[in-house]
This record gives sequence, C-alpha cells and structure tokens, in this order.
Amino acid sequence: MNRTLLIARREYMAYARTVGFWLSLLAFPAFAVIGGAVPLLIRSSEPVRAVAIVEEGPQATGLAQAVRDALANEAERRQERAREAAERAAEATPAGTNPAAGAGAAQGALSSLSKPKMRLVAAPADIATSAPGPDQDAAVRRHLGDDAPQPLNAVVFLTRDAAGKPSARVWTDRATDDTVEDFVRDALAANNRKAVFEAAGIDAQVVEATEDFRPTVQAFSPQSAGGGQVSFRDKLPSIIGLASGFLLWSLIITGASILLNSVMEEKSNKILEVLLSSASATEILTGKVVGVALVTLTMLGGWGLIGALALANFAPTQAAMVGDILWGGGMLAWFVAFMVGGYMMYAVLFAAIGSFCETPRDAQTLMGPIMMILVVPMITMQMALQTPDAPVIKILSWIPLFTPFLMIARMPSDPPTIEVIGAMAGMFAFALFMVWIAGRAFRAGALSDVKLSWKSFGAAVKGGGR
Repeated sequence: MNRTLLIARREYMAYARTVGFWLSLLAFPAFAVIGGAVPLLIRSSEPVRAVAIVEEGPQATGLAQAVRDALANEAERRQERAREAAERAAEATPAGTNPAAGAGAAQGALSSLSKPKMRLVAAPADIATSAPGPDQDAAVRRHLGDDAPQPLNAVVFLTRDAAGKPSARVWTDRATDDTVEDFVRDALAANNRKAVFEAAGIDAQVVEATEDFRPTVQAFSPQSAGGGQVSFRDKLPSIIGLASGFLLWSLIITGASILLNSVMEEKSNKILEVLLSSASATEILTGKVVGVALVTLTMLGGWGLIGALALANFAPTQAAMVGDILWGGGMLAWFVAFMVGGYMMYAVLFAAIGSFCETPRDAQTLMGPIMMILVVPMITMQMALQTPDAPVIKILSWIPLFTPFLMIARMPSDPPTIEVIGAMAGMFAFALFMVWIAGRAFRAGALSDVKLSWKSFGAAVKGGGR
C-alpha cells in the first residue's frame, strides 16, 4: 500500500509541479469566456452597411419607401427587445441593489449588440441619372471599388417585373456578403403581401396590425417549481445536467489520455522496468490511476472554484439557483459517482494500452475504435436535453461505456430509481471487469516488447503476463 501511494504521489507531482499544468488549468475557463465573448464582439463590431437605393422608373414608385419602413420596424423591434431585457434584469436584481443600474446595463448591452444592419444614403448622381446598362454598371463599380469617392457598401436597384411584382438588383462591395440582399428580399416580400391584401379589399391598417402583432406565449407545466408557469429555474437543472455530461466526458478523457501518455513515456524510457523491480504491476497501475485521478480532481476543483467565484460575482441570483440544484437536488453526488465509475473504466483501459506502446502511433490500433465509441455520447447528450426519456437514450444509458455521460445528463428529468441504480450497478460491475482485464494486459505489456495489436492485447488478457 505504501508503494502504491508513493507511485500515486510521484505521478501527481510530475504534473502538478509543471507550469504547463497550471496554464492548462486556467486555459479552459479562459477559452470558455473567449468562446462566449467572441461571437458577441463580432456582432457588436459588425459594420453598418451604407446602402444607396435607386427606383428604376415610375413603376418602382413606393418600393424604396417599403425598404425604409422595414428598417424603421426593425429599429422598433430592437428597442422593444432592449426594454424587455431591461425589465427582466430589474426583476432578477437581488434585494439591496439598485435595479435601475442592472436594467440600464442590460438595455445598453443589448442595444450595442443589435445595431442596424444597414443605413440608407443618397445615391451618387452618376448612378441615379444613368440608364440601366453598361454605363450604369460602370458607375456602380467605381463607387463600390477600393478607390470610391465616398463610402458605399451596396447599391440596390428597385423595379417591377412584367407581372407587376417587386424585384431588385443588388450590387455589393463583397461578393460573399448577402446581408443587404436578404433584407431587401424580405422587405419587398412584405410590401407585396400588403399590396395583395389591399387589392383584395382588406383595410391597410388591418394589414399593418397583422404584420406588427407579436403574440404573448407562456409555458406552463405541473412539474414546474410553482406548479404552473415554467421559469428559468425550471430549465436550469436540464442545462446543468447537459453541462455535467460534457464536463464529465472532458475530465475522464483528459485523465485517461494523461495516463496513456505517462505509461507510454515510461515504457519508451525504460522507467517502467525500473519501477517493476521495486513494485508489482498491480501497485504501479493502481498508483498511476490514483495519481492521475488527483490531477483530474485538481483540474475539476480549479475550474469549479473559478466558475463559482465568477457566477457569484456577476450573477448572484443564478449562483444561488445553481448551488441549490447541485447540493439540494443531489446533482453533485451523482456527478461524483458517475465520475468514479467512468474514470475507472477508461483510465485502466488507456493505461493497459499505453503499456504496450512507446509512441502514439503504436496506440492507434486500439485507440481508433475507442474514440469512435466515445463520440456516441457526445452526439446523443444533446438529445437528452429535450427528450431524456427517448427510447434510444434510455437504451444507451444502460450500456456501461455510455452510462456516466448519459445518465448524468438525464438525472434532472428524474428517471425511475430502479433504472438509475441498475445502470450504475452495471457501470461499476463493468468497471471492475475492466480493472481485471486491464490489470492482466498491463502486467503483460509492461514485461514484454510486443507491439500492440488486437491479437497481442487479447493474448495478454488471456495469459495475464505468463
């Protein structure tokens, strides 16, 4: 037992003393923040396109006004969303703080992220006065080129076809930018719809009221916290369950990969042979599994501490909800149980594979199929958020290799107790079976120079190193 703990301590300190380990520990939350902030920064920094509109002929009269009206309606919708966000922020503001400050911040943030896509500018004289044809096209090219006399991103020519339907030709300074094209298409479609209704004798005010109508839809469920309307608090457990599944997957695969690389490195440097002279293969395997488990727990603790501090500082109300779900709802206990079982299965398997290998290329024979298996829960966990009781999810939850990830994702939906206990029992039984198989393979691989293959791995399991 003492030798096992010494190996575990050695394995842990080999990683904990490196600068790279602590940098990687901080890298995950940093990239999580960056990953969430970059799309917002892109949206907030997206340029407002300068667009000139030209009506070609008397038949196009009124189409430019339709585009202007569409822009005005979009601006009103943005302001309405900002007001709604401010109201929700004020309602969620904890007692003792200034609700107006939170509401103003939410409204300002949403306003900065929902700038208009385009603004209308006067069409240059040479474009507006040119007849459709080569001269007009040449004028447009000059104004959309890099040396244009005034900033211009698009020129829209509005007209009507032979049937009187609105149509447009959209010139843009970038061939890949279809923002103006899509906006003009929607604006003209709305204008045509309004004209058709009016031609049918429907009052224009009725048409406008119909277009502007936004229904109020509220969700209710007998399983909600209040037995009625569904709130964010009711949806939060499912979000936490899905996030727990992905986190569990990341932790287990990270720990198992560290163990694989560690064993491979010591195999190639003949360190494993030195260790075998003073400790048994079982003690070495156990010590390495425990040591890397401590590394994984250190990463989990660091990520949890950073996340808890950030959530408590920036969203205290949501932090209290998360804490209640993790502690009061028992999610944390389930997470620990599934992490132990999942880590046991994959860690000992990866360690056994590593004992046969000296380079990552040697491990590809068995790692390929294993990684294909690990893709399955990544795909199906998304489905568990909406339909956690779907037959395919329930069946996959009983397969031990998938149980840790899918069952933790399903826990917020309160699956039957017999199902949870049964799946967990199967997971731990399979984990113990994997420990037995991996122990025999590790003993054989550590004592031989045989290259890894399905045949050699099977022979090692069967012979146990004899």
